[in-house]
Amino acid sequence: QVQLVESGGGLVQAGGSLRLPCAASGSIFSIHAMGWYRQAPGKQRELVARITSGTSTNYSDSVKGRFTISRDSAKNTVYLQMNSLKPEDTAVYYCAGDIAIPGSWGSSRYWGQGTQVTVSS
Repeated sequence: QVQLVESGGGLVQAGGSLRLPCAASGSIFSIHAMGWYRQAPGKQRELVARITSGTSTNYSDSVKGRFTISRDSAKNTVYLQMNSLKPEDTAVYYCAGDIAIPGSWGSSRYWGQGTQVTVSS
């Protein structure tokens, strides 16, 4: 199977930075895209940033200019660099991957366990 493991969350003051890595492992044939989502208390999970195998990226409007997503294909790892953090960025951040396993048709969505990011004012 496929596992996604996030790290790098924590408590930071407003204006600070954090970097979230997410590593995919297991029976992986190919990775079509990876991304980061977040869910704040009482709110729906929302897309933060996404990067495709061709390194095309897209961001939510709320993080454009502050967050940067990148990937190291050799390590099956995606990174979310978060700068100029705001209290409204506080949420559980989830890594997601659209990954094909050997012998499968197309890709499936896999999720990490989530990592808490708390931004204090």
